[in-house]
Amino acid sequence: MDLQEFLNLTIFGIEIKHPVEFIVKALVIYAITQSTVSFVKFLFRRSQRRKGALSLDQTTAGFLQRISIYAIYIIGGSTVLSLIPGMETIGNSILAGAGIMAMAIGFASKEALSNFIGGLFIVFAKPFRIGDVIKLDDTVVGTVCEITLRHTVIRSMENRMIIIPNSTMNSSTIINSTLGEQEICSFIEVGVSYSCDLDKAILLMRDEVTNHPLLIDRRTPDDKKKNTPLVLVRIINLGDSAITLRAWAWAANSGEAFVMKCDLLKSIKERFDKENIEIPYPYSNIVLKK
Repeated sequence: MDLQEFLNLTIFGIEIKHPVEFIVKALVIYAITQSTVSFVKFLFRRSQRRKGALSLDQTTAGFLQRISIYAIYIIGGSTVLSLIPGMETIGNSILAGAGIMAMAIGFASKEALSNFIGGLFIVFAKPFRIGDVIKLDDTVVGTVCEITLRHTVIRSMENRMIIIPNSTMNSSTIINSTLGEQEICSFIEVGVSYSCDLDKAILLMRDEVTNHPLLIDRRTPDDKKKNTPLVLVRIINLGDSAITLRAWAWAANSGEAFVMKCDLLKSIKERFDKENIEIPYPYSNIVLKK
């Protein structure tokens, strides 16, 4: 039996050549689809390495790459579907309206569509990008790791992955410590008692902040000519039991500012103890009735 006779055989009324042709065509379409996906990934990787007007940052490239890959898979699947006898019309209809069908399938719910549009706003408006350190509504602090079609992934300081819908990200107040200048001012606040020598407390506090290795000089040339102190310390509040002193301490970035603040709270407390500067704290008197 030659190949032609084998292909002309029928099993349950179905000629063998039809399934064979379908499998061959489906494999070819699969190979083309995978090759196209690999080529698209290569183009986006190349666009991130390129410098100039045609270059894409990691955030934009990753978002657009996902949309392109989803579209390619939808087109490939629709083409395979059109090969099935009796499904040609459906397959061709899906293929002709691939973009509309993709939207209808992927974003059928209002929430999903809101997240997708929110992702577009994030990618193109760029309130934050992958790698930025952000603070969300004074509750979540971390580094942006990924921006998908539906959500944003943030790695917290505890090395936990926090997944937040894009619609929530767009409606929240975000502090981006990476956007713009990296240098940041940290407020070092300490309360002292009303009976202490304020001038001495201010001098000691300024001395501790000035000697910290992570402190940077943000004074302008005019400030230096006027002998403006490297660190400003001022009284900001007269509380019920304490006078609050605040020092303005500049660091190179948010991470160093956090470390510097922790160090200074410890060193200032130890210095005040040594110099007999009282840091008041609440206490209670218990009266025992006989």
